[in-house]
Amino acid sequence: MSAVSSLLCEDQFLCAICLDVFTDPVSTPCGHNFCKTCITSHWGSDVQVRCPLCKKTFPTKPELQINTLISEMAAHVKGTAAHKATSSSSEQQVAKPGEILCDICTGTKLKALKSCLVCLVSYCEIHLEPHLRAAGLKSHQLIDPVENLEDRMCQTHNKPLELFCKTDQKCICMLCSILDHKTHEVVPLKEEYEKKKTELGETEAKLQQMIQEREVKIQEFKESVKVSRENTDKKIASGVQILTELKEAVERNQAMMVEKMEQEHRVTEKKAEGYIKEIEQEISDLRKRSAEVKQLSYSEDHLHFLQNFPPLKAPPIIKSWKLVKVHLPTYAGIMRTVGKELVKILKKEAEMKKAVI
Repeated sequence: MSAVSSLLCEDQFLCAICLDVFTDPVSTPCGHNFCKTCITSHWGSDVQVRCPLCKKTFPTKPELQINTLISEMAAHVKGTAAHKATSSSSEQQVAKPGEILCDICTGTKLKALKSCLVCLVSYCEIHLEPHLRAAGLKSHQLIDPVENLEDRMCQTHNKPLELFCKTDQKCICMLCSILDHKTHEVVPLKEEYEKKKTELGETEAKLQQMIQEREVKIQEFKESVKVSRENTDKKIASGVQILTELKEAVERNQAMMVEKMEQEHRVTEKKAEGYIKEIEQEISDLRKRSAEVKQLSYSEDHLHFLQNFPPLKAPPIIKSWKLVKVHLPTYAGIMRTVGKELVKILKKEAEMKKAVI
């Protein structure tokens, strides 16, 4: 037996349904072998009773008996594999809270390395090995491990969601396309994924453009405040010079002028700061949206991508800032008031001079 077992390979005793070594193997009339529980469960969900490998259809469910020879050989292979798994499991990474678990591991669960979209099972490094080696499994689509793989099955027909109905904008299975969506425009999930991903890239570009436009507007408002400050300083200096020349008689007018001008500047500054704060909030919202869009654009999870695409694709509701400006104060009214006061003072001084003369 030991001589024979050395010629045995684990691949020869893998069930095509659960992808694990046979448990209570049975043979179908067409000559293929499966775990008894796997084939019974598979036929229970199938419309027709047929072999999962060669697709041969049987008029009635065959009466299946456990193949004792294959069962004994599978048990030997399973024992050898268990010994190897035990010796190497210590080198594998045990799953931490919140991480995806391997669906095949028994006892201590190891961290899943990949999820198979065909098998709808997550595998650790040990149990993923057949997918990397067996020719029939290499064509399966592997992605980074995800939870709730059963959500990728059609709830109506228990088939993988591998198509996208453009008419109804939903993910469907092959049977859905034949039975419920036969008159609709249906494309492969990957094709719609690529199209939506391109659209998401365009959305990201538009969001970046909106951010840049608002950053430019902030600089414009800051420059307006700076110019206002410079103009205010010039006007203050000019007025102070005039009032200083009139000495004590015009000190009250000087203080009044400075205060009025500062008030107008504060109004201008407050308005600009309000605009800046509002735009900065919009930029924060846009950056948040940009981060969500960017994160979704990196996703290779077709279903998750398409389910989250519509809300992120919609343009954000924001204010148009193109015509909004900060108007600089003119100080014309203040200067007219000061001028009138100066005229009064000068007339009074002139009258005093005449009286003196």
